[in-house]
Amino acid sequence: MAEAKKRERTYNEDEIKARLERELPFWWYENGWIRRKYKTHSWKGTLMVINAVGHLAEAAWHHPDITASYAWVEVRLMNHAAKGVTDKDFELARKIEDVVQWRPGEGSALEGTPNEDQRFAYIKYDKPS
Repeated sequence: MAEAKKRERTYNEDEIKARLERELPFWWYENGWIRRKYKTHSWKGTLMVINAVGHLAEAAWHHPDITASYAWVEVRLMNHAAKGVTDKDFELARKIEDVVQWRPGEGSALEGTPNEDQRFAYIKYDKPS
């Protein structure tokens, strides 16, 4: 007989909010989901964010809900099987954040997208706190 799958631990609202504040300050908790809105400069940037999130989610086998418009993408994570927010959600959120907000460092051989020329603008990167 197959072993029953162990139910994953879900976090309560206070635990979720504390962890987001500590680890993912641009994410928030609302209606059972942890959420993040990424602002972009255009549809091109929006599609790039969606594709990056899609790749990470598929590789992790943990799939977010995504809503998008011309210049923004909202990512929502909640573990449907566990009926709440679990470590899977926090881990995928962290990976999404690392990839979408990544920019080449100062002194890098990679120059990054030019901020001065709006033709090449991509993501509206958050300012470090």
